[in-house]
Amino acid sequence: MKKAENPLFINTVCLGGTTDDKLRAAHDAGFQQVELWRQDVEASGGDTAGIKTLLQKLPVGLTDYQVLLDFDGAPDSIREDKRHEALRMLDTAVALGATLLLTPACTHKECVGERIEEDLRWLARQAGQRGLRIAYEGMAWSTKINNTADAWKMVQRVNEPNLGLVVDAFHIFVRQRTVADLHGIPMDKIFLVQLSDLSEQPDPENLIDTARHRRLLPGQGKFPIHTLIEYLQEQDYTGPLGLEVFSDVLKAQDPASVARQAMKALQETCFGKTHQFSN
Repeated sequence: MKKAENPLFINTVCLGGTTDDKLRAAHDAGFQQVELWRQDVEASGGDTAGIKTLLQKLPVGLTDYQVLLDFDGAPDSIREDKRHEALRMLDTAVALGATLLLTPACTHKECVGERIEEDLRWLARQAGQRGLRIAYEGMAWSTKINNTADAWKMVQRVNEPNLGLVVDAFHIFVRQRTVADLHGIPMDKIFLVQLSDLSEQPDPENLIDTARHRRLLPGQGKFPIHTLIEYLQEQDYTGPLGLEVFSDVLKAQDPASVARQAMKALQETCFGKTHQFSN
């Protein structure tokens, strides 16, 4: 990227401490936004009003609220429960002041592929009634839709204006796919871009464990992240750009220190070592 016109965010999963600790650390390190988890709300006793007040006071924006798991194509045994869960999460997102809810493609082994389109359309329309958007993500271990190219095909089929994509470097490169998966996707349908790195390709049997515990900050591993950044620059992507780094090592450290490390890694990866970011 040539300049810092993209809102820069950090996912709170990168940080240890309380929800307040995470939000303050993100702000103090220069992040404009955070991705907030439902666990962050639960850790605050469900105090959505208090979280919203702190976000406004700092200020820090919400990239999204997450994560609605195993929703699309949910089997009959959990389908109604998942719809109720989705409605609760949408209402919580509104209470927090979020504008975007993130849902990954279903990972349930009994995912009903024929119902994915119907379920996503229902979710997008429920979100639309609340002034929200839905960010859909093809994860590397999702049952039916496990890459960005296929996720985009589904978004096109659903054809709702408030339904778009998450582009996650981890899920592209861990499957040894390339930025070709993004070809043909309008930049305004990419709702956010998440970056992380790995030092080596994991054994397939350890993929999920690696993804949830041992990711690295961008630039610390071997993913060709520069190819993604260069493509986004060429296409004039101006949406949120940030970090989703599941790391036991980082989470055990002081959140303020980690947030500073994270901002430095993000700047150097996206803007070059000499770039100086300012809020």
